[in-house]
Amino acid sequence: MKFVYLSLLLFTVQTLAAQSFISTRATGNSFPIVAATATPIYVDTLDDWLVGKAALLLQADIERVTGKKPAIIHELPASAPHLIIIGTLQGSALPGRLQAAQKTDLSGLSGQWEAGLLQTVEQPVDGIGRALLIAGSDKRGAAYTALELSRQLGVSPWYWWADVPVKTKRTAFVKAGAYHFPSPSVKYRGIFINDEAPAFSGWTKEKFGGVNHLVYEKVFELLLRLKGNYLWPAMWGNAFNDDDTLNPVLADKWGIVMGTSHHEPMLRAQQEWKRYGKGPWDYTKNAPALRDFWRTGIEHMGAHESIVTIGMRGDGDMPMTRGTAISLLEDIVRDQRQIIAAVTGKPAAQTPQMWALYKEVQDYYDKGMRVPDDVTLLLCDDNWGNIRRLPKPGLPPRSGGYGIYYHFDYVGGPRNYKWINTNNIARVWEQMHLAYQHGVDRVWIVNVGDIKPMELPISFFLDYAWNTAAWQADNLPDYFTQWASEQFGPAHAPAIGSILRRYAQYASRRKPELLDAGTYHLTHYDEADRILAQWNELENQAEKINEKIAPAYRDAYSQLVLYPVKTFTNLHRLYHAVAKNRWYAARKSVLANEWADKAKQYYLNDSLLSRQYNRELAGGKWNHMMDQTHIGYTYWQQPEKNTMPAVSYVGTDTAAGAPVTDPEPRNGKPGYVSLLATQYAKAVSTPAIQWKAIPDIGREGGGMTSFPVTAAVDAIGPQTPHLEYQVQVADTGMMQLRVYFSPSLDFYHEGGLQYGVSIDDEPPQLHTLNAEEANQRVWGAWVANNIIVKTSRHHIATPGRHVIKYWMRSPGVVLQKLVLDSGDALPSYLGPPARHP
Repeated sequence: MKFVYLSLLLFTVQTLAAQSFISTRATGNSFPIVAATATPIYVDTLDDWLVGKAALLLQADIERVTGKKPAIIHELPASAPHLIIIGTLQGSALPGRLQAAQKTDLSGLSGQWEAGLLQTVEQPVDGIGRALLIAGSDKRGAAYTALELSRQLGVSPWYWWADVPVKTKRTAFVKAGAYHFPSPSVKYRGIFINDEAPAFSGWTKEKFGGVNHLVYEKVFELLLRLKGNYLWPAMWGNAFNDDDTLNPVLADKWGIVMGTSHHEPMLRAQQEWKRYGKGPWDYTKNAPALRDFWRTGIEHMGAHESIVTIGMRGDGDMPMTRGTAISLLEDIVRDQRQIIAAVTGKPAAQTPQMWALYKEVQDYYDKGMRVPDDVTLLLCDDNWGNIRRLPKPGLPPRSGGYGIYYHFDYVGGPRNYKWINTNNIARVWEQMHLAYQHGVDRVWIVNVGDIKPMELPISFFLDYAWNTAAWQADNLPDYFTQWASEQFGPAHAPAIGSILRRYAQYASRRKPELLDAGTYHLTHYDEADRILAQWNELENQAEKINEKIAPAYRDAYSQLVLYPVKTFTNLHRLYHAVAKNRWYAARKSVLANEWADKAKQYYLNDSLLSRQYNRELAGGKWNHMMDQTHIGYTYWQQPEKNTMPAVSYVGTDTAAGAPVTDPEPRNGKPGYVSLLATQYAKAVSTPAIQWKAIPDIGREGGGMTSFPVTAAVDAIGPQTPHLEYQVQVADTGMMQLRVYFSPSLDFYHEGGLQYGVSIDDEPPQLHTLNAEEANQRVWGAWVANNIIVKTSRHHIATPGRHVIKYWMRSPGVVLQKLVLDSGDALPSYLGPPARHP
C-alpha cells in the first residue's frame, strides 16, 4: 500500500506539472499571448454575460502582466495570425464548429459541470493561422479556465484582496497542447462572510458606503478566481437581497450561487424578519405570517441560481423552544416545499435545497427527523473544526447528497475566535478528507469571518474542494511553498512556505482569545520559554525575509505573513511577561517591576501593530480590518475593548531582602517516557488498512491515523493494525499511559470512537475516545486545548525495555503523543516534551 500512495502522489505531481502551460519564450508550436503585440480575444455576443466578463478580466490581467492590452472582438476577422477564443458549448457556435472540423475534441465537456478545456489549435477557421481555445461546459467552466490562464500568467487570486503584485513579463506563450480541467470534486464550494463586526462592517462602510454590490463584486471576482461558486452573504445587520437590489442580480451574472445561512430559511435574511416580519418567529403561533414571509423570498429568487435553506431555528440563530416536536419541524419543511413548488411552478425537488444539521437541529435528525431525499443534508462541525456527523459507509445514497458547514472563525463558547487566522491546514485537510471519503461532496461552505486575514486557509479550502486528488498527506507541506510562490515568486517561496507552515501549527495550539499568562507553564519543562523561543525564531525569520523581499511585495507580505507572525509573537511575549511579573511579585522581588513595564510595552505594541495594519498597509486600504478585540476576555463573548492584564509592582520598602533566583526549569524525575506519535518503532498494517503520518497536525509535530478513513475493525486481535513504541523504563509497578489525540468527535453517533492500548503481551485495553462529547464543559476543554487526553493504567513488572502497542479500532482517530508515567511527570499545557530514555 505504501507503493500505492507513492504512485498516487507521483500521478498527482505529474498531472499538476503537465497543467503548467505558460512560458516566457516561444518554443515549438507555442501560442503567443503577448509577443510583439497582444493577441486579440474573441467572444460571441450570444454567449453568457459571464463569458464576456471573464474575457474582460483576462484582458486586464494580460495588460497588468505585460503592459500590452489585447483587443476584445465579437466578429471573427477575415484574417489574423493568432486569436484567443473564449466560449461555452451552449452559447458560442465556434467551439462546435471546431469540433465538427475535427480541430478539437469537446466530448469531455459535454454534459459536465464547470469543466474546461484550454487548447492550441492550428488553422481553426479560414484566415486564422492559430487559435487558443478556452472552452467551458458552462459559463463557470469557461470563466475558471480563462482565469486559470490569468493565474499562470502571474495574477494571484489575491491581487486585490491582499495587494499581491502581478508577476510581470514582456512576453507570454502557451505551450502547445490540450489542457483539461475536469468537473470539480465538490459541486458547490463557497464561503460565509460572518461575525463581520467590527472589522468587515467598519471597513465596508468606510470604503464602499456599506455592504453593497460594490464590495460584493470584489467578493464574486475573488470566488471565481479561487474556483468557488457559492456564497452565504454577510448577515450581522445586513440583508443581501434587501440592502441593495443589485446584489442578487450581479451575483447571478457573476455565476455565484447564493444561499442564506443555516438559520435563515427560504432565502430571507434574519434582518428582513426584523424589518418586515409581523408577530413572533413561532410557527405554532404565527404560521400564516411566516409562510407569507417565506413566499416572498422564493418570489425574489426568480431564475437566479440558488440553494434554498429549509427548516427553522429560533429567532437570532437560537435553538427552537425546548421540547419542540419533530412532527412540527417536518410540517414546516413540508409547507416550505409547497411554497417552493407553487412559486416556481415546478416540483420542489427541481430547486436545490439544504437542511443544515447545526447544533440542536442535529439532535432532531438523530431522533429520527427526516427530509425528502432530494434535500442536501448539510452536516456541520462543532464550530471548532471537528466534524460532528458523517454518513456511515453502506448507507443508501441520497439524490440531494451531503454537505459540510465548516468554521475558520466563530462567535460562541467556549470563547469567540475571530481576530486572526489560527487554522492548521493539516487539520482542515484531515477533516475534509474524512468528509469527502464518506461521500460528502455536494456542498462545502466555510465561515471565514471578515475574509481577511483568512487568505491562506480560504485558498486551501477551495483548492482542495476543487480537486481533492491534488493534495494528500504526503505532499500537504508542499501546499505552503506553492502558495507562497504564487504570491511572492519562487525565490523566497521555500522560506516563506516554512514560516506559514510553522505558523499554522503554532497558532492552532490555542486561540489567542483563550491565551493567558497561565497557559504555558513557567517552570515545568521550561515550557513557556520554549514556546516563546519558537515564536521569536519565527518572527526573526519573517523579518529577515521582509528585508530581502522586493519593496513591491511588502504590503502583501505584511498582510499574509509578517503581521500574523509579529502580532501573535507579541501576544506570547505579553503573557510571558505577565507570568514573570507575577512570579517575582509573589516573591517580593523588584524584578517584578521590570517585567510589568515590559508587559505594558507589549500591550502597547499590540495596538501599534493593529494600527499599522489598519492605517499604513496599502495606504490605509484595509482600515478597520484589525479592529477586533482579543485581549481581556472574561467569558465567551468578546470584551468591548482590549484590557491590559493585571500586573503588580513591588516597592523597595516591601521587597525581599535576599536575592530571588530566576524561575528554573523543572523536568521532573526520569520516571516517564514521552513519545510523539510519529516516533513508532514498528507499524503493523493489513492489506485493507494501513498507517499514515499527517505532517504538522499535532500540537508538537505530526500525527498518525489509519487509512482508508472509512475502514474499521470489528474487534482487536493479534493481526489488528497497530503501532509499536519501544521504551526503556527504570521503575516498576502501576504506571499511567496518557494518550493524546486530535479532538475528533463521534461522527458515526455510535457511542464514541474507540482505540486499544497494551504494553508488551498484555491483552489490549479498549477505550472510547469521546464518550463525554455531550458534556459541554468537557467538550469545551477539548477544543480550547485542541487535544483529548485519555488515561489507562498498566503494570510494569520489570525495569528495562518494553513495548507500548497502540491498536486501531475506529477510523478517523488521529494520535499525537503517548506519555508513560510512573508518577513523576509534571503538569503542563503540552505535556512532557518528547523524551525517549
